[in-house]
Amino acid sequence: MAGRRLGVEPICRVLQVAPSTYYAAKGRPLSARARRDAELGPVLRQLWEENYRVYGVRKLWKEARRAGYDVGRDQVARLMRAEGIAGAVRTKRVRTTRRDDKAVRYPDLVKRDFTATAPNGLWVTDLTFVPTWAGIAYVCFIIDAFSRMIVGWRVASHMRTHMVLDALEMARWSRGTHLGGLRCHSDAGSQFTSVRYGERLAEIGAAPSIGTVADSYDNALAETVNGYYKAELIRGPIRDQRGPWKSVEDVELATLGWVHWHNTERLHGYLGDLPPAEYEQAHYAAQRTNEQLVGIQ
Repeated sequence: MAGRRLGVEPICRVLQVAPSTYYAAKGRPLSARARRDAELGPVLRQLWEENYRVYGVRKLWKEARRAGYDVGRDQVARLMRAEGIAGAVRTKRVRTTRRDDKAVRYPDLVKRDFTATAPNGLWVTDLTFVPTWAGIAYVCFIIDAFSRMIVGWRVASHMRTHMVLDALEMARWSRGTHLGGLRCHSDAGSQFTSVRYGERLAEIGAAPSIGTVADSYDNALAETVNGYYKAELIRGPIRDQRGPWKSVEDVELATLGWVHWHNTERLHGYLGDLPPAEYEQAHYAAQRTNEQLVGIQ
């Protein structure tokens, strides 16, 4: 014991404490805060890992609360710093579609109002691209403005009209073959001004809508989704694990998983920090309850 004490005497002189005080502090059990930090740190890291490593403080705090952990936002921020984890950062958008000056453009039925009172009232769509070793992968998403649900999508090695029609077919398969009153809004890209695109929308009772040329605000919702798709998946932390995108098929497979997560698990601030699927379920449940109350009256 004497030898051990001699070994800490230089430390004690620097700290200006007695050896007995040093050993008393060293033998003291962890505080309640330290024990709780030791428990919550790995939990937060696991939740962060399970959500594509993209959640920042607010969403990770919300996710932890949803998982049943009684934790404060400031505590989450402190533990994230201690764990060395952080949310994804969005980057500048690059324009993909090119307008066809000769094509007849559909009217703007949205006027920058990207709100809807129920599913299948307003869809928005746009294209983006992902560089790979084997060439460019083009991605088209169709988003329901009510719930932010991605109802259709397509990844292809080109951006011709039929890749947009493939995404539209997926949306039609998932949402219904006739959707009267639906507006489908896009920019003025040639894919969205084509005759075939308009005819395919007409088949399901939907009306095409196009914003003004060279105005990102007129298709802001679709561009927002493209932006966080790039930040969360394409350039996000998961790429550090997978390495560079090697092929169009590589991007397509990863996008499949990301879309499922986006629709069923990703928390959306616009939806009160609910996933789109859960938000729509709550809408339909409230609708059924209202119908029952009207029937009782």
